[in-house]
Amino acid sequence: MKRLLYFLALSSTALLCACHKNKKNSTDGPSASGSTIDLIRDSVYLYAKECYYWYDALPAYAAFQPRSFTGSTDLNALTSEVDALSQYKINPATGQPYEYYSASPGIAKYSFIDNGQTSAELGGTNADFGFAITAISNTDFRVRYVYPGSPAGNAGMHRGEQITKINGRTGLDLSNSTDYNFVLSAIRTSPINMTLKRADNSTYDVTLTSVSYTVNPVLTYKVFDGGNGKKIGYVVLNTFTSPANAGPKLDEAFNYFAGNGITDLVVDLRYNGGGYISTSEYLANLIVPAAKNGTVMYNTYFNDILANGKEVLLKNQARRDQNNQPYNYGQVNYSVAANVVKFTKAGSLNINRVFFIVTGSTASASELAINNLRPQMDVKLIGRPTYGKPVGFFDIDINQYQLYMPEFETKNAAGQGGYYTGMTPGTADYQGVLDNDDLTKDFGDPTEGLLAHAINYVKTGIYGAGLKVQSLSGNNSVSPNINIGNQGFNGMIFDKPLKLKK
Repeated sequence: MKRLLYFLALSSTALLCACHKNKKNSTDGPSASGSTIDLIRDSVYLYAKECYYWYDALPAYAAFQPRSFTGSTDLNALTSEVDALSQYKINPATGQPYEYYSASPGIAKYSFIDNGQTSAELGGTNADFGFAITAISNTDFRVRYVYPGSPAGNAGMHRGEQITKINGRTGLDLSNSTDYNFVLSAIRTSPINMTLKRADNSTYDVTLTSVSYTVNPVLTYKVFDGGNGKKIGYVVLNTFTSPANAGPKLDEAFNYFAGNGITDLVVDLRYNGGGYISTSEYLANLIVPAAKNGTVMYNTYFNDILANGKEVLLKNQARRDQNNQPYNYGQVNYSVAANVVKFTKAGSLNINRVFFIVTGSTASASELAINNLRPQMDVKLIGRPTYGKPVGFFDIDINQYQLYMPEFETKNAAGQGGYYTGMTPGTADYQGVLDNDDLTKDFGDPTEGLLAHAINYVKTGIYGAGLKVQSLSGNNSVSPNINIGNQGFNGMIFDKPLKLKK
């Protein structure tokens, strides 16, 4: 697996946490002895007590008992521990934990631990079919998106097409748990056979085999004529992969926009769960008006342990900087002053208004880009409330695992942030229009519901008619537009060049 420099670079040796522990075998702290999984569970807790943004609400070791968390696998046990750690700090604005996830109460909304697959995917390499499914009713399954160059992309699949047969079965109904589990298993098992129906009602069959491919995060881009000298640029950015992967694709799109003299921009982030902060910043720098060059983009706030330079465990996280020089996290300056980010205008596009298409899958680094631009230009949101993640993290290596827990919060130049319950289009804070996602049309179709709103606004100054909320048949708890299977990464990872302590 490719190892990144900066905050995402991984150490070459596994971390053992026993050296950080109380050498006494007591009840008020971790023991230096135990199995490898015991030491890993202790390390998860100890790192959270030092680095977690809300560490101050975590209980003492004896009360929490990290070694009590079990699961069918070691990773499942560690995930249970991380979930538990995430539920202590209460957001006074909601009365719920900051990491409360309404879809699965008790499960961490932001924190997670994995075997390293996140860094691989955000580096620009996926190993799957290259498409995703959304159910717009219990019996109507639609292609949510397709990555160019993936098995699905090479098979000619497009967003909005209806899937009528999966592995030989038709008439599948999500109100039936057997059918739901069948669909879930099918999209996770290679190969998969499907029959799809196009917009013209013609059908075709595909057989897909999961393979590794390089992700093109820019799914499409084009320009629409808005009349009266107005031109509308439209781009779909589906994930914030590494700058090396995403940068050239974004440059290609924005150079095309500048060459065509667009006056308004629509950035479709409806399924973008985030990724690298540096790529989010690059998108904002491509969009921001040239007059804002050099002004503050955002500030970063770490917990007081890190901000005051009192971290101890992070000194065991070895990294290399952008010049391939070794350092450790304990050498980093986590103060607000050291981490201020300013706009560095990129490209030649110079516009004053941008529309963002968003849904509940729009998260973290996507929300960061939106929030950073709010004080700088006319920003309008179209779609559904976003995920709500104004915090980010860097990875922490623990043995073979990587721990991700929020270590910092961001606020824009106007001090705006704290959108833990999401950004809701059409409100006082987020001008725009609230409407449902339209899964019946491909990206870039001017009649697609959310894009049509932006086009209508540029042409007439008002948004178009909204979609009708679709209802599902059967007695079940499934809601309209349910994403089936892997929901994708939600987060923003600090991968930027660091300022070290003097």
